[in-house]
Amino acid sequence: MSAAYGLVLSVVLLAGLAGAPRQALAGRQQYEPMAASVRSALHAAVSDAGAPELLITNEGERVRWLQDMSRRLEKRIPDRQYREELLTAVHYEATRAGLDPQLVLGLIQVESGFRKYAVSSAGARGFMQVMPFWIKTIGLPEDNLFHLRTNLRYGCTILRHYVDIEKGDLYRALGRYNGSLGKPEYPNLVRAAWEKHWSYSSLRLASDDRASRAN
Repeated sequence: MSAAYGLVLSVVLLAGLAGAPRQALAGRQQYEPMAASVRSALHAAVSDAGAPELLITNEGERVRWLQDMSRRLEKRIPDRQYREELLTAVHYEATRAGLDPQLVLGLIQVESGFRKYAVSSAGARGFMQVMPFWIKTIGLPEDNLFHLRTNLRYGCTILRHYVDIEKGDLYRALGRYNGSLGKPEYPNLVRAAWEKHWSYSSLRLASDDRASRAN
């Protein structure tokens, strides 16, 4: 092999790697048989076509939340428009699933490091590292788990499903989500990311807290 050909080959290989999905270190969500009624409810949840929005009643609070979260995410996602699109979708999908948006941000940080095209060794895909079997179980054949909104919708729906199975026990629900039920490492990582990087108090809650301390 000539030196010139070797150089060209190296460039091509590097370009291919740059465009390929990056591997993530997520666990393997396990398929579990479910009642037809549960499957139907989950299918309805992932079929939502509503436009994502920040489900915060107060306009000033909406602006504050988005600016605050955007600032924290800037180093990972420099593109402001895309960053705000992601944050809006996270807030919408988490809220409609009855989850804390900041918890979901912590989970994404641990699962994929905010890499849209991340793929784990087990085959989990996207921001929230959703296993492909979920498409057949509750979705449609054309669903793309690398699509921002689709991935977040599936991920939040699945996590909510696990929270319900575990009767509100978030520790066990996170273990199920990661395929490591009963092991402390993953739930602890998510909680640490949630509390250290994404914890947030609304203006109303912060005001109430100051008032309680004053009394």
